[in-house]
Amino acid sequence: MSTELLDLTRSIAVEAGELAARRRREGVEVAATKSSIVDVVTAADSEVEELIRRRIAEARPQDAILGEEGGASGGTSGVTWVVDPIDGTVNYLYGIPHYAVSVAVVEGDADPLVWQALAGAVFNPANGELYTAARGGGAHLGGTAIRIADAVPLEQALVATGFAYDATMRGVQGAVAARLLPLVRDIRRNGTASLDLAYVAAGRLNAFYERTLNPWDHAAGALVAAEAGAVVKGLGVDRPSREFLITGHPDVVGPLEALLVELGV
Repeated sequence: MSTELLDLTRSIAVEAGELAARRRREGVEVAATKSSIVDVVTAADSEVEELIRRRIAEARPQDAILGEEGGASGGTSGVTWVVDPIDGTVNYLYGIPHYAVSVAVVEGDADPLVWQALAGAVFNPANGELYTAARGGGAHLGGTAIRIADAVPLEQALVATGFAYDATMRGVQGAVAARLLPLVRDIRRNGTASLDLAYVAAGRLNAFYERTLNPWDHAAGALVAAEAGAVVKGLGVDRPSREFLITGHPDVVGPLEALLVELGV
């Protein structure tokens, strides 16, 4: 079933990404805000998710769907699609070519603490990069297998992170990042969690951590990273959640997690 699901996940992500890119070329603007004034939604976010939902319903009408814009819809198969139509909406809004369509299929409840990821695709239509993974089948960038970077000491680690929409939480996260910066090679804040996870998988980053991620932000990317050899976990626990996610080579994640705790993450 994973091969079938992977093929469908890949085709849906690419079609949805092509629509997102087309709307970006035509011009986009803020349609609404959500949790805060900087948590924006464009009309393209909703249109792309509607397309994804239609394609899933056509191919697998018994499956459930959890999407960033449309919320949860029930199913009877025990399989749930976890969808972010445009991850990195602020980048998308500003014309920064670092955003992605993230489509994952999981077995069980739509909760990263308990689900089993089956297949996932992260597609950046701005540069055509497609990251995919199926459980037990490895991770790929296009048709090429990818693996995480070898372990390095923290002072040589390139680490990515992200910031919440809530102003108070952003202040806390910024302070932690400022204390971390002198202790690692450098920090990247790219603005698209699914691609940060994919970059860890491809060896472009040594580690990535973030708080307040939603399930659709990391469902596909976490599987890609794990299948490329990364550990993907929460703070002091095996599974990531909204509270915390960290990923990278096991020998990098261990000391980085301990350091982040010291720094007040």
